[in-house]
Amino acid sequence: MSFPTPLSFPLSLLLVLTFGDAEAQRAVEAPVFRISVPMVLVPVTVTDYNGKTIDGLRADDFKVFDDQRSQKIVSFSSDDAPCSVGVVLDISGSMQPVLSQGKEIAHAFFQAANPDDEFQLLTVSTQPAATSGFTSDTAALEESIGLTNPGGLTALIDTVYLGLSQMRDAQWPRRALLIVSDGKDNHSRYSQSELMRVALEADVQIYTIIMDTGLEDVSTRSAPYRPTLITKPWDRGEERQGPEMLEELSDRTGGLHFRIRASEAKEAVIKVGRALRDEYVIGYHPADSGTSGKWHRIRVKLNASETHVHARKGYYSR
Repeated sequence: MSFPTPLSFPLSLLLVLTFGDAEAQRAVEAPVFRISVPMVLVPVTVTDYNGKTIDGLRADDFKVFDDQRSQKIVSFSSDDAPCSVGVVLDISGSMQPVLSQGKEIAHAFFQAANPDDEFQLLTVSTQPAATSGFTSDTAALEESIGLTNPGGLTALIDTVYLGLSQMRDAQWPRRALLIVSDGKDNHSRYSQSELMRVALEADVQIYTIIMDTGLEDVSTRSAPYRPTLITKPWDRGEERQGPEMLEELSDRTGGLHFRIRASEAKEAVIKVGRALRDEYVIGYHPADSGTSGKWHRIRVKLNASETHVHARKGYYSR
Protein backbone atom coordinates (compact mmCIF):
# COMPACT_ATOMS: atom_id res chain seq x y z
CA MET A 1 0.00 0.00 0.00
CA SER A 2 1.35 3.42 -0.92
CA PHE A 3 0.74 6.64 1.00
CA PRO A 4 0.89 10.25 -0.14
CA THR A 5 4.22 11.88 0.41
CA PRO A 6 4.30 14.83 2.85
CA LEU A 7 4.43 17.21 -0.12
CA SER A 8 1.84 15.62 -2.39
CA PHE A 9 -0.91 15.31 0.23
CA PRO A 10 -1.21 19.07 1.03
CA LEU A 11 -0.98 19.87 -2.67
CA SER A 12 -3.74 17.45 -3.62
CA LEU A 13 -5.87 18.72 -0.75
CA LEU A 14 -5.26 22.30 -1.90
CA LEU A 15 -6.33 21.43 -5.44
CA VAL A 16 -9.51 19.83 -4.16
CA LEU A 17 -10.29 22.81 -1.98
CA THR A 18 -9.46 25.28 -4.75
CA PHE A 19 -11.59 23.40 -7.24
CA GLY A 20 -14.45 23.28 -4.75
CA ASP A 21 -14.18 27.02 -4.02
CA ALA A 22 -14.07 27.81 -7.73
CA GLU A 23 -17.12 25.67 -8.40
CA ALA A 24 -19.00 27.32 -5.55
CA GLN A 25 -18.02 30.79 -6.81
CA ARG A 26 -19.17 29.95 -10.34
CA ALA A 27 -22.48 28.71 -8.94
CA VAL A 28 -23.00 32.04 -7.19
CA GLU A 29 -21.91 34.19 -10.15
CA ALA A 30 -23.61 32.21 -12.91
CA PRO A 31 -26.78 34.35 -13.15
CA VAL A 32 -24.68 37.46 -13.87
CA PHE A 33 -23.35 36.10 -17.17
CA ARG A 34 -26.52 34.78 -18.82
CA ILE A 35 -26.28 37.03 -21.87
CA SER A 36 -26.25 35.24 -25.20
CA VAL A 37 -25.72 38.37 -27.32
CA PRO A 38 -22.76 40.68 -26.56
CA MET A 39 -23.55 44.23 -25.54
CA VAL A 40 -22.19 47.10 -27.60
CA LEU A 41 -21.26 50.12 -25.48
CA VAL A 42 -21.12 53.48 -27.21
CA PRO A 43 -19.61 56.49 -25.39
CA VAL A 44 -21.42 59.63 -26.57
CA THR A 45 -20.61 63.31 -26.11
CA VAL A 46 -23.17 65.97 -27.00
CA THR A 47 -22.05 69.53 -27.67
CA ASP A 48 -23.52 72.74 -28.95
CA TYR A 49 -22.01 74.34 -32.02
CA ASN A 50 -19.47 76.16 -29.86
CA GLY A 51 -18.09 72.87 -28.56
CA LYS A 52 -19.64 73.19 -25.09
CA THR A 53 -20.92 69.89 -23.69
CA ILE A 54 -24.60 69.41 -22.91
CA ASP A 55 -25.53 67.37 -19.85
CA GLY A 56 -28.83 66.31 -18.26
CA LEU A 57 -30.01 64.18 -21.21
CA ARG A 58 -31.89 60.89 -20.79
CA ALA A 59 -31.96 57.60 -22.70
CA ASP A 60 -35.27 58.60 -24.31
CA ASP A 61 -33.53 61.53 -25.97
CA PHE A 62 -31.34 59.21 -28.07
CA LYS A 63 -31.84 56.79 -30.95
CA VAL A 64 -29.20 54.26 -31.94
CA PHE A 65 -28.86 52.48 -35.28
CA ASP A 66 -26.63 49.49 -36.03
CA ASP A 67 -26.28 48.99 -39.80
CA GLN A 68 -29.39 51.19 -40.19
CA ARG A 69 -31.42 49.00 -37.82
CA SER A 70 -32.94 50.78 -34.85
CA GLN A 71 -31.70 49.34 -31.54
CA LYS A 72 -33.31 49.14 -28.13
CA ILE A 73 -31.21 50.97 -25.54
CA VAL A 74 -30.80 48.55 -22.62
CA SER A 75 -28.26 50.50 -20.56
CA PHE A 76 -27.59 54.19 -20.12
CA SER A 77 -25.25 56.06 -17.80
CA SER A 78 -23.81 59.53 -17.45
CA ASP A 79 -21.51 59.06 -14.48
CA ASP A 80 -18.14 60.78 -14.24
CA ALA A 81 -16.34 57.45 -14.30
CA PRO A 82 -12.53 57.29 -14.17
CA CYS A 83 -10.70 57.09 -17.46
CA SER A 84 -7.33 55.87 -18.76
CA VAL A 85 -5.81 58.54 -20.99
CA GLY A 86 -2.73 58.56 -23.15
CA VAL A 87 -1.43 62.11 -23.63
CA VAL A 88 0.45 62.42 -26.94
CA LEU A 89 2.54 65.60 -26.88
CA ASP A 90 4.37 66.62 -30.05
CA ILE A 91 7.84 67.92 -29.14
CA SER A 92 9.36 67.68 -32.64
CA GLY A 93 11.18 70.58 -34.25
CA SER A 94 8.13 72.00 -36.00
CA MET A 95 6.45 72.57 -32.61
CA GLN A 96 9.14 74.94 -31.35
CA PRO A 97 7.02 78.13 -31.73
CA VAL A 98 4.12 76.70 -29.67
CA LEU A 99 5.61 74.00 -27.44
CA SER A 100 5.27 76.17 -24.33
CA GLN A 101 1.52 76.44 -25.02
CA GLY A 102 1.42 72.69 -25.63
CA LYS A 103 2.92 72.13 -22.19
CA GLU A 104 0.30 74.46 -20.69
CA ILE A 105 -2.43 72.40 -22.37
CA ALA A 106 -1.11 69.23 -20.72
CA HIS A 107 -0.92 70.99 -17.35
CA ALA A 108 -4.50 72.30 -17.59
CA PHE A 109 -5.75 68.88 -18.69
CA PHE A 110 -4.17 67.12 -15.71
CA GLN A 111 -5.59 69.72 -13.34
CA ALA A 112 -9.15 69.24 -14.62
CA ALA A 113 -9.10 65.44 -14.60
CA ASN A 114 -11.04 63.06 -12.40
CA PRO A 115 -8.87 62.27 -9.35
CA ASP A 116 -9.09 58.56 -10.19
CA ASP A 117 -7.96 58.98 -13.80
CA GLU A 118 -4.68 57.43 -14.87
CA PHE A 119 -2.35 58.74 -17.57
CA GLN A 120 0.51 57.80 -19.79
CA LEU A 121 2.71 60.36 -21.50
CA LEU A 122 3.90 59.80 -25.06
CA THR A 123 6.13 62.27 -26.90
CA VAL A 124 6.42 62.76 -30.65
CA SER A 125 9.83 63.27 -32.20
CA THR A 126 12.12 61.29 -34.51
CA GLN A 127 11.25 58.19 -32.48
CA PRO A 128 8.07 57.64 -30.43
CA ALA A 129 8.68 57.63 -26.68
CA ALA A 130 6.41 56.61 -23.81
CA THR A 131 6.59 56.71 -20.04
CA SER A 132 6.98 53.37 -18.30
CA GLY A 133 3.27 52.86 -17.70
CA PHE A 134 -0.03 54.38 -16.60
CA THR A 135 0.09 56.45 -13.45
CA SER A 136 -2.01 58.86 -11.44
CA ASP A 137 1.12 60.80 -10.41
CA THR A 138 0.51 63.83 -12.62
CA ALA A 139 3.21 65.82 -10.84
CA ALA A 140 5.84 63.39 -12.13
CA LEU A 141 4.41 63.58 -15.64
CA GLU A 142 4.43 67.37 -15.57
CA GLU A 143 8.03 67.36 -14.39
CA SER A 144 8.92 65.14 -17.33
CA ILE A 145 7.08 67.46 -19.72
CA GLY A 146 8.85 70.49 -18.27
CA LEU A 147 12.25 68.99 -19.12
CA THR A 148 11.43 68.42 -22.80
CA ASN A 149 12.88 70.58 -25.57
CA PRO A 150 11.70 70.78 -29.18
CA GLY A 151 13.76 68.92 -31.75
CA GLY A 152 13.86 66.07 -34.21
CA LEU A 153 11.71 64.86 -37.05
CA THR A 154 8.02 64.03 -36.58
CA ALA A 155 6.85 60.42 -36.23
CA LEU A 156 3.30 61.42 -35.26
CA ILE A 157 1.45 58.43 -36.75
CA ASP A 158 3.90 55.98 -35.16
CA THR A 159 3.46 57.64 -31.74
CA VAL A 160 -0.35 57.53 -31.91
CA TYR A 161 -0.09 53.90 -33.02
CA LEU A 162 2.10 53.18 -29.97
CA GLY A 163 -0.38 54.98 -27.71
CA LEU A 164 -3.24 52.81 -28.94
CA SER A 165 -1.15 49.67 -28.43
CA GLN A 166 -0.32 50.73 -24.86
CA MET A 167 -4.03 50.94 -24.04
CA ARG A 168 -4.01 47.19 -23.55
CA ASP A 169 -2.30 47.85 -20.20
CA ALA A 170 -4.87 50.42 -19.06
CA GLN A 171 -6.84 49.88 -15.86
CA TRP A 172 -10.19 51.47 -16.72
CA PRO A 173 -12.72 50.42 -19.38
CA ARG A 174 -13.11 54.05 -20.50
CA ARG A 175 -10.07 54.91 -22.59
CA ALA A 176 -8.99 57.93 -24.56
CA LEU A 177 -6.06 59.60 -26.27
CA LEU A 178 -5.41 63.34 -26.20
CA ILE A 179 -3.14 64.45 -29.05
CA VAL A 180 -1.50 67.90 -28.92
CA SER A 181 0.29 68.54 -32.22
CA ASP A 182 0.50 70.68 -35.33
CA GLY A 183 -0.51 67.58 -37.28
CA LYS A 184 2.64 67.29 -39.39
CA ASP A 185 4.36 63.96 -39.96
CA ASN A 186 7.53 63.32 -41.92
CA HIS A 187 9.09 60.27 -40.27
CA SER A 188 6.50 57.54 -39.57
CA ARG A 189 6.71 53.95 -40.77
CA TYR A 190 3.00 53.23 -40.39
CA SER A 191 0.54 54.68 -42.89
CA GLN A 192 -2.60 56.68 -42.17
CA SER A 193 -4.79 53.76 -43.27
CA GLU A 194 -2.98 51.36 -40.91
CA LEU A 195 -3.43 53.79 -38.03
CA MET A 196 -7.11 54.30 -38.82
CA ARG A 197 -7.77 50.55 -38.80
CA VAL A 198 -6.09 50.12 -35.41
CA ALA A 199 -7.95 53.14 -34.00
CA LEU A 200 -11.32 51.72 -35.01
CA GLU A 201 -10.50 48.33 -33.51
CA ALA A 202 -9.17 49.76 -30.24
CA ASP A 203 -12.44 51.31 -28.97
CA VAL A 204 -10.50 54.37 -27.76
CA GLN A 205 -11.82 57.90 -28.15
CA ILE A 206 -9.28 60.23 -29.70
CA TYR A 207 -9.31 63.94 -28.87
CA THR A 208 -7.06 66.23 -30.89
CA ILE A 209 -5.89 69.79 -30.32
CA ILE A 210 -4.23 70.92 -33.54
CA MET A 211 -1.99 73.92 -33.00
CA ASP A 212 -1.24 76.62 -35.53
CA THR A 213 2.53 77.12 -35.42
CA GLY A 214 2.34 80.30 -37.50
CA LEU A 215 4.51 78.80 -40.22
CA GLU A 216 2.91 79.13 -43.65
CA ASP A 217 5.53 76.89 -45.21
CA VAL A 218 5.25 73.35 -43.86
CA SER A 219 8.81 72.88 -42.71
CA THR A 220 10.92 72.42 -39.63
CA ARG A 221 13.42 75.21 -40.23
CA SER A 222 12.92 76.54 -36.71
CA ALA A 223 14.15 73.30 -35.16
CA PRO A 224 17.56 73.18 -33.47
CA TYR A 225 19.17 70.84 -36.01
CA ARG A 226 18.29 72.71 -39.19
CA PRO A 227 20.35 70.81 -41.81
CA THR A 228 18.66 67.48 -41.10
CA LEU A 229 15.17 68.81 -40.47
CA ILE A 230 14.33 70.73 -43.65
CA THR A 231 11.30 69.08 -45.20
CA LYS A 232 11.74 67.56 -48.63
CA PRO A 233 9.31 68.93 -51.28
CA TRP A 234 7.72 65.52 -51.86
CA ASP A 235 6.94 65.21 -48.13
CA ARG A 236 4.89 68.39 -47.90
CA GLY A 237 1.66 67.02 -49.39
CA GLU A 238 1.43 64.37 -46.67
CA GLU A 239 2.24 66.95 -43.99
CA ARG A 240 -0.59 69.20 -45.14
CA GLN A 241 -2.94 66.24 -44.79
CA GLY A 242 -1.92 65.76 -41.15
CA PRO A 243 -4.52 68.04 -39.53
CA GLU A 244 -7.26 66.46 -41.63
CA MET A 245 -6.07 63.00 -40.53
CA LEU A 246 -6.27 64.00 -36.86
CA GLU A 247 -9.76 65.41 -37.34
CA GLU A 248 -10.87 62.18 -39.02
CA LEU A 249 -9.42 60.12 -36.16
CA SER A 250 -11.48 62.14 -33.71
CA ASP A 251 -14.65 62.03 -35.81
CA ARG A 252 -14.54 58.28 -36.35
CA THR A 253 -13.70 57.35 -32.76
CA GLY A 254 -16.17 59.70 -31.05
CA GLY A 255 -13.72 62.30 -29.79
CA LEU A 256 -13.57 66.06 -30.35
CA HIS A 257 -11.04 68.04 -32.37
CA PHE A 258 -10.01 71.67 -32.27
CA ARG A 259 -7.78 73.74 -34.55
CA ILE A 260 -6.45 76.56 -32.46
CA ARG A 261 -4.02 79.43 -32.20
CA ALA A 262 -1.83 79.55 -29.13
CA SER A 263 -4.15 82.07 -27.45
CA GLU A 264 -7.09 79.62 -27.72
CA ALA A 265 -5.32 76.72 -26.02
CA LYS A 266 -6.92 77.09 -22.58
CA GLU A 267 -10.47 77.18 -23.95
CA ALA A 268 -9.87 74.07 -26.08
CA VAL A 269 -8.45 71.94 -23.29
CA ILE A 270 -11.31 72.92 -20.96
CA LYS A 271 -13.76 71.66 -23.59
CA VAL A 272 -11.86 68.39 -23.95
CA GLY A 273 -11.81 67.89 -20.18
CA ARG A 274 -15.54 68.54 -19.85
CA ALA A 275 -16.29 66.23 -22.78
CA LEU A 276 -14.51 63.36 -21.06
CA ARG A 277 -16.34 63.97 -17.79
CA ASP A 278 -19.80 64.80 -19.22
CA GLU A 279 -20.07 61.67 -21.30
CA TYR A 280 -23.03 59.35 -21.84
CA VAL A 281 -22.55 55.61 -22.35
CA ILE A 282 -25.30 53.86 -24.32
CA GLY A 283 -25.55 50.07 -24.42
CA TYR A 284 -27.54 47.81 -26.74
CA HIS A 285 -27.63 44.18 -27.90
CA PRO A 286 -27.36 43.93 -31.71
CA ALA A 287 -29.79 41.47 -33.22
CA ASP A 288 -27.03 39.82 -35.24
CA SER A 289 -23.35 40.47 -34.66
CA GLY A 290 -22.54 38.86 -38.01
CA THR A 291 -19.38 37.06 -38.99
CA SER A 292 -16.18 37.80 -37.12
CA GLY A 293 -14.39 40.83 -38.51
CA LYS A 294 -17.47 42.35 -40.13
CA TRP A 295 -17.72 46.14 -39.91
CA HIS A 296 -20.91 47.46 -38.30
CA ARG A 297 -21.83 51.08 -38.80
CA ILE A 298 -23.19 52.93 -35.75
CA ARG A 299 -25.28 56.07 -35.92
CA VAL A 300 -26.50 57.92 -32.83
CA LYS A 301 -29.24 60.52 -33.19
CA LEU A 302 -30.50 63.02 -30.65
CA ASN A 303 -33.99 64.44 -30.40
CA ALA A 304 -32.72 67.99 -30.03
CA SER A 305 -31.86 70.74 -32.47
CA GLU A 306 -28.66 72.79 -32.67
CA THR A 307 -26.54 70.04 -31.15
CA HIS A 308 -23.76 67.82 -32.36
CA VAL A 309 -23.43 64.15 -31.35
CA HIS A 310 -19.93 62.68 -31.08
CA ALA A 311 -19.84 58.88 -31.09
CA ARG A 312 -17.71 56.22 -32.69
CA LYS A 313 -18.77 55.40 -36.22
CA GLY A 314 -18.78 51.64 -35.86
CA TYR A 315 -17.08 48.47 -34.66
CA TYR A 316 -15.75 45.15 -35.93
CA SER A 317 -17.72 42.12 -34.75
CA ARG A 318 -15.76 39.45 -32.89
